[in-house]
Amino acid sequence: MARANKLSHYDAAGRARMVDVSGKPATKREAEASAFVRVRPAVLKALPKNPKGDPLEVARIAGIMAAKRTADLIPMCHALPLSHVDVEMSLCENGVAITSKVVTTAETGVEMEALVAASISALTIYDMLKGVDKGIEIRDIVLERKTGGKSGEYRRAKK
Repeated sequence: MARANKLSHYDAAGRARMVDVSGKPATKREAEASAFVRVRPAVLKALPKNPKGDPLEVARIAGIMAAKRTADLIPMCHALPLSHVDVEMSLCENGVAITSKVVTTAETGVEMEALVAASISALTIYDMLKGVDKGIEIRDIVLERKTGGKSGEYRRAKK
């Protein structure tokens, strides 16, 4: 278990644990994540006529709701007071680009909340469109950037 001892979510015996953040100061922290949902152009063209409603708006709301429930979904995440959650969708010729932004003032960061928001938004798009195309693909769920905390700023390198 030598590797596990270096990971913050494991104790010396290699058991999973929640990190104690009680000694850390509450500071402003932000994170942005993204995801891409590959959808056939014909399906994208039919979005305005979707009988289930506007899938992008439903997915946006689902992402916001999911960010607020991250601690219920990811076992070692802390429940955080979120100051702001934003999810945006952009139609592209071959799918939907999703971006999420989450802000808090807390003892730990909101990377997981941003990633969960992007992921659940993508899954909701799939759910809303699966009746038309089961071949939809969810791709590239990534942390784009984060600020705040001991580790400072992170910005994903562009491809």
